[in-house]
Amino acid sequence: MTGFLLNTFNGLVSGAFYALLALGLAVIFGMLRVVNFAHGAFYMLGAFGAYVLLSEAGVPFWAALVIMPIGLGLLGMLLERAFIHRLTRLDPLYNFLLTFGLTLILQDLVKLKYGAQSSPYATPTELDGSVDFGLFDFPAYRVFILGFAVAVCVGAWWLLGHTRIGMVVRAATERPELTRAFGIDVGKWITPVFGFGIALAGLAGVLAAPMRAVNPLMGADLIIVVFAVVVIGGLGSIFGSVAAGFGIGLVQAWGEAYLSDWPIVAQTTVFIVMAVVLLWRPSGLFGREEAPA
Repeated sequence: MTGFLLNTFNGLVSGAFYALLALGLAVIFGMLRVVNFAHGAFYMLGAFGAYVLLSEAGVPFWAALVIMPIGLGLLGMLLERAFIHRLTRLDPLYNFLLTFGLTLILQDLVKLKYGAQSSPYATPTELDGSVDFGLFDFPAYRVFILGFAVAVCVGAWWLLGHTRIGMVVRAATERPELTRAFGIDVGKWITPVFGFGIALAGLAGVLAAPMRAVNPLMGADLIIVVFAVVVIGGLGSIFGSVAAGFGIGLVQAWGEAYLSDWPIVAQTTVFIVMAVVLLWRPSGLFGREEAPA
């Protein structure tokens, strides 16, 4: 029983990262119809930015948790206006290739400056301990990650569902054509929504820094799974992306724990789930079914 609870908690923590990243990808794809392959690179920049701020300027984790998402969000808005915006009327493949190239550029710039080796990032002293849950102890920092990620997702849900701006953004994300038909200028929301999605990736990166090795390829190792999460939840579905993120975190944790005798199966559980979901519901669990042509 204790082992199952530990694996479940670890799965929820992994799912917290997937949920934050998938939420950002979902709003970007929904609004722009752009598959942002550079999302993992911005996740990496969030972690590396926190590391650089601490090692070179003495800026603590709590300040980096605010500085990096804001800074990367502004950078994302600049990149959207300078490059991505120019290609939105073309085949989506062009923006996919653009963001893929941007990923390689960002990774190589970080490797050129700091090398390819992993760099440690200390856990904040306030969270350097464990929490007693009775049946087991769990690292305090992981408990913080789970609680903080849930709070961010709930905050994003409230913003998108209970404010006028949020409802316009959600409508433009999930049904852009219908939103335009009602006379709403979707175009003016594209840049800030792209920046918001990038900020979520940067936030996830800062949270990951004390828990995972900070290195230039950390985003590349994660982004493929996050794409699978978004597809499972439903492309453009905000709730679906968050729900699938936590769900896939659990599936991975249970697979690694209970399918260790079949390592190939354990490593591919995410993609097995994705294949089953797409065979049953091609639009994803919470995606909107497209009308037949």
